[in-house]
Amino acid sequence: MTILVTGGAGFIGSNFVLDWLAGSNETVVNLDVLTYAGNRQNLVSLTGDARHVFVQGDIGDTTLVTHLLNTHQPRAILNFAAESHVDRSILGPSEFIKTNVVGTFNLLEATRAYWGNLPDDQKAAFRFLHVSTDEVYGSLSPDAPAFTEEHPYEPNSPYSASKAASDHLVRAYHHTYGMPVLTTNCSNNYGPYHFPEKLIPLVIHNALAGKPLPIYGDGSQVRDWLYVSDHCSAIRTVLANGKVGETYNVGGWNEKRNLEVVKTLCALLDELSPRADGQSYASQITFVRDRPGHDQRYAIDARKLERELGWKPQETFETGIRKTVQWYLANQAWVANITSGQYRQWVDTQYT
Repeated sequence: MTILVTGGAGFIGSNFVLDWLAGSNETVVNLDVLTYAGNRQNLVSLTGDARHVFVQGDIGDTTLVTHLLNTHQPRAILNFAAESHVDRSILGPSEFIKTNVVGTFNLLEATRAYWGNLPDDQKAAFRFLHVSTDEVYGSLSPDAPAFTEEHPYEPNSPYSASKAASDHLVRAYHHTYGMPVLTTNCSNNYGPYHFPEKLIPLVIHNALAGKPLPIYGDGSQVRDWLYVSDHCSAIRTVLANGKVGETYNVGGWNEKRNLEVVKTLCALLDELSPRADGQSYASQITFVRDRPGHDQRYAIDARKLERELGWKPQETFETGIRKTVQWYLANQAWVANITSGQYRQWVDTQYT
């Protein structure tokens, strides 16, 4: 038995591949184009493991995807591949349209041809699981109910609009062609192997380097935080037991203001790796100009996933964030290897 994972060298994808192979002998074919956020070092522990077949390539390359499907005959495809950083989508939206919309379309087309030729029993058992985001739902007011699966799509950035488009394509391929699809929409992930352009790893990295800790606006934006291993367990649950054609929201039940998250990180670093001068890392907090169209609040209602499939997160924010800080402190070589000159130029451009 084999599964095909796309984007499996990125943050969530690599965590899923590692998690899957820690608990299963089922082969993973891992397709990743290795953009700046894709990192083979995330998967170094799988070196020499015959269960992990890595292929560098693009989900938009229909010829390659078709070859992989026909060669490896996967029983499921899990699509993690995406451009995912809102800030980058504001500066350069074209790559987001190329990967998230056109790439997903090409992947669906190749999958439709492969699935359509399977024997009836394999055809019925096959699944295409599309991993998406809560950002497709737009922004919530402070007292509004959390996003449910029935919430209308109201994307506000090029990133979220491109993910919304991909979600709609996946839905259409189920309703038009009968493809057995599943969609998950998750809240903000955090944990090991997170590229340090997102809030939590950026703050940890900058704090230890003695640099400013940039916070957009006044830091009042609210996000629901989901530890990445909990997200992986949710995806396994949906793949195994989800109802074909359904969408499942995945959240951590941890709404936090950005400023609160940064202060929590500073307090943990003060405890686990204190500054030589005895000052708190909180003294490095710096407020910067807010980004255009910044959504004020996201919140996921994950009760459908718990009610129908019995899943709920195992980590609280307090346990998950401590594990995350400890991982980054123990893996500074990994951070050093990926924070190259190009990365530093991006951070300087974005936050100066």
